[in-house]
Amino acid sequence: MGLFSGIRYNIKGLALALKTPSLLALGLIRFFVVLGLTLLLSGLVLYWHNEILSMIWQVPENQWMVYLWHVTSWVLSLILAALAMVVSYLIAQVFFCVFIMDYMSRITERIVLGKEASIAQGSMFEFFLYLIRQEIPRAVIPVLISMIFLLLGLFTPLSIFVLVISSVTAGLFLAWDNTDLIPARRMVPFRERVGFLKQNLGFHIGFGLLFLIPWVNILFLSFAPVGATLYFIDREK
Repeated sequence: MGLFSGIRYNIKGLALALKTPSLLALGLIRFFVVLGLTLLLSGLVLYWHNEILSMIWQVPENQWMVYLWHVTSWVLSLILAALAMVVSYLIAQVFFCVFIMDYMSRITERIVLGKEASIAQGSMFEFFLYLIRQEIPRAVIPVLISMIFLLLGLFTPLSIFVLVISSVTAGLFLAWDNTDLIPARRMVPFRERVGFLKQNLGFHIGFGLLFLIPWVNILFLSFAPVGATLYFIDREK
């Protein structure tokens, strides 16, 4: 399963979620949590955009340079607003949405297979901590590293190249964050799950491409566990 298969499964999962009330409700909760945080952080960035730029570049006295200063100000604000979207997703993911993702995956398993993968034994709180521990190396750290390289790339002649590579890499790991739900719940060793990612890079890149479309990505991210679970189930048939 390659690049186009990844795109197809992402869309297929969204279609199933939209016609399944329980999945639709959970996905909408994720959607509005991420959207709310994004609007809040992006709004703060846009509100304080002049002050933020002033810390980097004071308003010049030359009239023509002032125009350049305003253009730079808004470009910087748009970049910061995009980063705010990523930060909002990661905050919501770690503290709230990872649990919903797992529940959406289990519902999808019950719809397709009539059963679900066994979960780690222990209390609900212990299981929640387990999910967070899986989330940090699976999505949070890789995405943050991609964002750091993206920011550094803006100051080099290869900025466009770095932008593309960083964005695709972030999308790849966000895709794996969803396809890894069932193996993680089955307590598959982390090394084997990383190996699964390496063996299916094309699929994960395709699945993650839809996460790179501004604003639309929030919708696909909200329902991504469904398509990722369908993919994993089909691989085991």
